[in-house]
Amino acid sequence: MFRTKTQKTLATCALGVACLIAPSLLHAAEPVKLTGAIAGVVKDYLGIPQMGAAVFLYNHQNRMLERVLTDEHGEFKLLGLIPDIYFVKVTFAAFAPTIRQDIKVQPGLRSILNVRLDTIFSSLQLSYPTVENGPLMSDDWKWVLRSSSATRPVLRLLDPDPLSAAAAEPRPRSAMFSETRGMLKLSGGEGASLSEGVANQADMGTAFALSTSLYGSNMLQFSGNLGYGSSNGVPVTAFRTSYSRGLGSGTPEISLTMRQLFLPGRVGAAYTGNLSALPAFRSMSASFDDQTQLGESITVRYGMSMDSVSFVNHSNYYSPYARVTYTPSQNSTVEFTYTSGNARPDLGGADADDEDLQRDLNSLGLFPRLSMMNGRSEIQRGEEYEVTYSRKSGSRTFYASAYHQAVRNLALSLMGPGGLFGASDIVPDLFSNSSIFDVGNFESNGVATALTQNLGENVSVTAIYSSAGGLTVNGKELVSNSPDELRSMIRQGRRQSVTTRVAGLIPRLGTRVIASYQWSGDRDWLTPDNLYSTQSFRPLPGMNIHFRQPIPGFGKRIEATADLRNLLAQGYLPLSTSEGQSLLLVQNPRSFRGGLAFIF
Repeated sequence: MFRTKTQKTLATCALGVACLIAPSLLHAAEPVKLTGAIAGVVKDYLGIPQMGAAVFLYNHQNRMLERVLTDEHGEFKLLGLIPDIYFVKVTFAAFAPTIRQDIKVQPGLRSILNVRLDTIFSSLQLSYPTVENGPLMSDDWKWVLRSSSATRPVLRLLDPDPLSAAAAEPRPRSAMFSETRGMLKLSGGEGASLSEGVANQADMGTAFALSTSLYGSNMLQFSGNLGYGSSNGVPVTAFRTSYSRGLGSGTPEISLTMRQLFLPGRVGAAYTGNLSALPAFRSMSASFDDQTQLGESITVRYGMSMDSVSFVNHSNYYSPYARVTYTPSQNSTVEFTYTSGNARPDLGGADADDEDLQRDLNSLGLFPRLSMMNGRSEIQRGEEYEVTYSRKSGSRTFYASAYHQAVRNLALSLMGPGGLFGASDIVPDLFSNSSIFDVGNFESNGVATALTQNLGENVSVTAIYSSAGGLTVNGKELVSNSPDELRSMIRQGRRQSVTTRVAGLIPRLGTRVIASYQWSGDRDWLTPDNLYSTQSFRPLPGMNIHFRQPIPGFGKRIEATADLRNLLAQGYLPLSTSEGQSLLLVQNPRSFRGGLAFIF
């Protein structure tokens, strides 16, 4: 009898333990959720749900993975996502696109996005409730957010400093126009300055640039350059408008530039036969520039421009470019650059506090390099492949580059007696008292090395060695005074040069000085060198000095500037005609320029 009761007691205990363990075993048998989800609600600035908004999902490599539309409640779901970092873009008609980056998807969790669309900007809030099959805005996860002792992972990203009282307040709307900056330049000089032989830069007297932010996220910039040519007194105008908006990892920019120059009567008579006619030289350029990040160490910058030039005849051409920058370490960089058509001096950067404004002013007056051949106007264009390596070690920076360039319709300045070749093969320089001669095509390979040593915080010295293609002539005298004879006399070869460049700053006065001198053993050489280089350490021919001096009492608001190019008139190739008259072929004429810059 005693044994029977004991057996019953043991059986009862075993049954109770089984009842307690069974739910745990069943729960453990459930599959582990290895994926997460992103869901959200899209509303306008009045809080009204938006049906039909497009939601794009991208991975951390900026590759689009999925596209969904919001339902009648403005809700969307992106399910079955592998744990990773994503970003989402929401677009809808009449609203500005909205982007949220660095959305972390965790296993078994759903990331909730509250998307607020606006005509210009949007606000986003992010939280992480669990993935459930219930409605998106269920009372269950709302209760979790209200609860102080949540039993499930919850995360809300509202501000980097959630303890700040200001962070809890809604962000104020940005003003329509903000962060407005401007620059005004008044300049004058002797003749025109050539931008290292790739374009004509008119000295037009007055230049301005104005940049402003639209609603805090868009950048609009307008610049202009207008006046009269200092050498010939003809009216010259140029205007540029650019717009950029930061989306994702790139900053795309579109711009439109228009230039116009009315030709003096002597040029008009040569091509129209009518002295009273006043023809114009016009150009229009539409460009697109963008940049993207491929991983942590590779950046790609690319773009293109479409140009239309009208003078005697009409020319259209397309100029793409691309630069890949690889940064294997913090102190070293490798760059691969391809440019075509127009020069890209802006890729080398600008030594100015307002780099974007200065860039526009530098490039605005760069008219295409124009020449004539057989009665037809031609535009100088180039194509270049360039690889550059740079490494910084303490106070020293080392550069090395190799390149291949091909230039079509290379235009040189010709100083000599008027009417030498006629209007069919020579055109008076529209920006100076000299003429332009088309020598044909030019192709070369080259290498360059540079070493920059910082001498304290305010002075740096750079030594540059380059070996590149150059131009010279077989003889010194023309026999028939024919343009074809002159072209046949010009030949290509190689030249070596050494350049020293010193950049300094006087702290108390704020004076900035950049001086350089290039030495080459043979003087009977023109200096095309690397015309379409995009590097900042690119050497300039001859002796060059550049000053920037802030006016005392105004800080950096007003600066006096002076730019002196090729002071010793080097790179001038002397020739003589059959009548004994002398003429000069010049790649970079000597020029003097100065003015005032007002920064506001």
